[in-house]
Order: sequence, then structure tokens, then C-alpha cells
Amino acid sequence: MTCRIAPSILSADFAHLADDVARLEAGGADWIHIDVMDGRFVPNLSFGAKVIETVRKLTKLPLDVHLMVVEPESYFDAFAKAGANNMTIHAEAAPHLNRQLARIRELGCGAGVAINPSTPLEAVREVATDLDVLLVMTVNPGFGGQSFIASSLDKVRRARLLLIETNSRAALEVDGGISRATIEQVWRAGADTFVAGNAVFSAPDPRAEIAALRALCTEHA
Repeated sequence: MTCRIAPSILSADFAHLADDVARLEAGGADWIHIDVMDGRFVPNLSFGAKVIETVRKLTKLPLDVHLMVVEPESYFDAFAKAGANNMTIHAEAAPHLNRQLARIRELGCGAGVAINPSTPLEAVREVATDLDVLLVMTVNPGFGGQSFIASSLDKVRRARLLLIETNSRAALEVDGGISRATIEQVWRAGADTFVAGNAVFSAPDPRAEIAALRALCTEHA
């Protein structure tokens, strides 16, 4: 099984963004995760199309854009134009998932759905075969640096089973509290793509940290 490391630039130093992105590339990051928050769906504000465009100019790595927003469809065109490769929307904020996922695909992007810790997996069963990414949140979204919710491990296991049962080829991504202390357990539970922000950017050497996180998966594949 593939192991993808997707560092979140929410934890980057924006005064030195080009240097941070270059370090992620040099460290072998697979995707760059960009968190978009609107201050409504989650209690925080973060990036928009301009940051996606800026990061796109700095790297050829896939940009994995996580829309923690209400009415996500109002952002699709601008984000695709800015250079997003994947767009992941929240089941809780998107009552018309089939239509919204189809629109993301029409724009040439991978389409994903994220679910919060309290949202049942059944919320995505009907669209599982339409997904390129299923993102299981292992913290309540809105802030970086939170602790992994331990009960999420069982949810990740059940998410893998759901993808198998529905013959979905979606990546199973996990976001929240991913670090050396948690990544191996989450990998064993069936996840293949790991969002790590604080763990990577607070490390003395982000490049070495990416390698260390990957090794904890691949050594026990």
C-alpha cells in the first residue's frame, strides 16, 4: 500500500513560504495540503485562492486543498484556476455531494469528501465510488496542533472496510494529530495518506521528519 505524506502549510512560516515549500519538496513530500477555513464552518480563518496560486508557482507537487467552508461550490472555479489538484469538501457542509463532486471533476481536479470526528461513515457510503479522496478528521477541524482523538483508529479501520466494500479506489487520508507517536497505528488501521503540519514544521529538520514519518509506515508495510 502507498504511503503519502501531505504536509499542511497551515503550520508553515509565511514570511519564508518559498523556503518552507522547497524544504518539503527536498524532503520527499508527496502532496502539499492547503487548509481553507471561512470562519463559519470552523472557528478560524485561513487561506483562499491567492495562497493556492502562490504555492502553485513554488512547486509542481500536487496541491491537496481541504475546504472547511460552507457553500464550498462557490470556491471551486477559483481554486481550480489557482492550481488546486484535489479539492476535498465536508459532508456536513455539502448536502448535494453527487453534484458537487461531479463539478470538482469537471474542473479537472480530484474530488474528495471529509468527515468530522462525530460524523458517521455512512454519510459517504452512497458517494464512495465517486471519491478520489476520503478524508477522516481525527481532530475537530479549525486549528492546527491538536491531539489525535484515540477513538478515531476504529473509524479509520471501518473507513478502509467501506472503501473495500464499495470497490472505491479513493485514497484514505487522515488529518489531525499525525506525528511519530500516531502515524504507525493509523497506517496499520488502513490509512494511506497522512496530513502532518505541526509535526513537520515544529521539527528541527522538516526534511528528516518527513522521512521519519514515512519510515514508520513503510518499515511495517
